[in-house]
Amino acid sequence: MTLPLIEKYRAKNFSEIKGQDIPIEEIRAFFKTFPRKRAIILNGPAGTGKTSLTIALANEFNMELFELNASDLRNKSSLDEILKPASSQQSLFKKGKIILMDEADGITATDRGGLPELIALITKSSFPIIITSNDIWQQKFSLLRKSCQIINVKELKESHIIEIINDVLKKENKILRKETINLIAKNSAGDVRSALNDLQTALSLGEDILTLELSEREKEESIFDALKKVFQSTSSPDLINSYNNVSMELDEIALWIEENIPMEYQGNALVKAYESLSKADIFRGRIYRQQHWRFLVYQNFFLSAGISYASKIKSNKFVSYKRPSRILKIWLANQKNAKKKAIVSKYAEISHMSKKKAMKENFYLSLIIDKAAEDELDLDEKEREYLQEKRGAIIVANKLNKFRTRD
Repeated sequence: MTLPLIEKYRAKNFSEIKGQDIPIEEIRAFFKTFPRKRAIILNGPAGTGKTSLTIALANEFNMELFELNASDLRNKSSLDEILKPASSQQSLFKKGKIILMDEADGITATDRGGLPELIALITKSSFPIIITSNDIWQQKFSLLRKSCQIINVKELKESHIIEIINDVLKKENKILRKETINLIAKNSAGDVRSALNDLQTALSLGEDILTLELSEREKEESIFDALKKVFQSTSSPDLINSYNNVSMELDEIALWIEENIPMEYQGNALVKAYESLSKADIFRGRIYRQQHWRFLVYQNFFLSAGISYASKIKSNKFVSYKRPSRILKIWLANQKNAKKKAIVSKYAEISHMSKKKAMKENFYLSLIIDKAAEDELDLDEKEREYLQEKRGAIIVANKLNKFRTRD
């Protein structure tokens, strides 16, 4: 079985690691001064080489590497059984030992004794402990941060990603178009793992398939990333483009913002944010009442830059944004109701009857309007989907009635 490129070409020593010179020097300094600090936290986004840095350190100094995954060590008993012996027993075959606890984010705040026990073991460990994390600034890690030296590992520059890709292509004896290599590097956003996975797609499925996949991925930027940009980024002209790649309408985005404003802002900033949200809603109303679609630019401005400028003080804290619950359900119901009203209105016009009378026949419209009638009524795609759902619901109801009658 062919190894994934990310594993096949994982860096084995510091000389093979690109773009992380400062973290490498800080890791060397930590190792030389151990046990002044007994643990370090390699903190940074996924795919920046945190695990590779640890493996390289072990190889450079001929140390045994004892790997753990923090998500498996959720309580005091687990840590006692696994980590405590590892932190005190000598290595059998090498000069020393390094303990790697990968993905510390996996320990939750509800773990019974997990974090306190880990901190206690760090103070007693006979060997260096390296902890990796994507976001060590969460509140639950406040005491852990005090017990460790923090080394920040940043995203790689595009030039370093391109260098890594070219090295792999040379070793694989493969050639890709320069445009494809640049596209992979750009879309990786400094994530080596992502870049090598995309490279593998290009080599196995073809460059055109990869290009298509990347263009689709770009359209589906997460609403969570967009919210983080709006709430936590400093002033930038690019803020008004925050929702360009989010595949949902501004009305739904507004519900997400309304749900999560209290999680980011307090005091005067909270008031300003809600004022901006209300102004966006005013323009929304004008758009629907007067059909002045040029006002969309103002609605978007207040939902992006307006919300962001509500607070001058920004933080990089981790926030788990919530989905709109009750309000979203109401909005979705209103959307369905709007489709129903639009269909009834078109049916009333072509049937020469009042909308009130047509609405009374609404239950039967999905049966009355066939495919040919859909074209004659000039229904859009969403209205056709609504009728299809209604037809399906009626079929299911009829089957249930027959089943009950049989019983």
